Amino acid sequence: MAETNLMSAASALTTKQLQQKLSSEKKSEHPVLLLFEIPSTRVVENQLSKYVVYQVVVMLSGSFDSSRVSVERRYSDFLRLQRLLLQEFDSTLEDVSPPPKLLSGNFCAAVLLQRRLALQDYLAKLFSTRCVRHSPLFAAFFTDAEQRGALVLLRGGQFSLALRQLEDVLVLQEKLQCWQSPALRLPTLCALAVCHCDLQQHQEALDAAQRALPVARRCGLRSHRAALLRLLMDLSYRLGLPGARLQDELQGLQDQPPTLKYDPPTLKELVIQQFT
Repeated sequence: MAETNLMSAASALTTKQLQQKLSSEKKSEHPVLLLFEIPSTRVVENQLSKYVVYQVVVMLSGSFDSSRVSVERRYSDFLRLQRLLLQEFDSTLEDVSPPPKLLSGNFCAAVLLQRRLALQDYLAKLFSTRCVRHSPLFAAFFTDAEQRGALVLLRGGQFSLALRQLEDVLVLQEKLQCWQSPALRLPTLCALAVCHCDLQQHQEALDAAQRALPVARRCGLRSHRAALLRLLMDLSYRLGLPGARLQDELQGLQDQPPTLKYDPPTLKELVIQQFT
């Protein structure tokens, strides 16, 4: 009887393992992909120039995506992306390029529609190219301008505005995370923690710093790790949470050669240095 039960348990375990294997293989055959949509444009005109801004939306395919974060990019931004990618990958992108520059008719409705569709197709082709999909240059196209804009707001003390912008950046980075280094999100998470701290939102600051710390550990960034540990210790004290493990980790980090400076930078200083 005991032998029968043991065989039955082994059989059930094998079946479970097979089901997990099949499920894993099914997921690998249908990876989560991104879709790029340019639903609208707007014409910006001032005393010196007139140009078109394209609204670019990044969406997850295969499921309902409630986080429809968009960014605005000019045609010159697409050209700059192409130039940087060509410098890095050269012949790989021989058949992938944005629509050509026009000498006239740039602001005609029919032309704008055609160029919107062409730029959508361009982004889709870039994403389908493996080396581009994994390149930090591709991710930076969707987030770099907004990150820098958020830093300007942060340095100017406009923490609420910076916070909203950084939250949108993080959404985009998380959509790109399957193909990018986790270090991509570290500056954003650190900046979010700084904004929440300055707004006295201690629990939210704690959450952001806790998400950032494993990334700093994994990437071997000692200064960021130490600054995050110090911030987490302070927040834990304010929130009445235990901080002994954080203290032990910080002490162990400081004891490792080369030792950290006596007056190491704060997380806010590191965030500003990161974007400068």
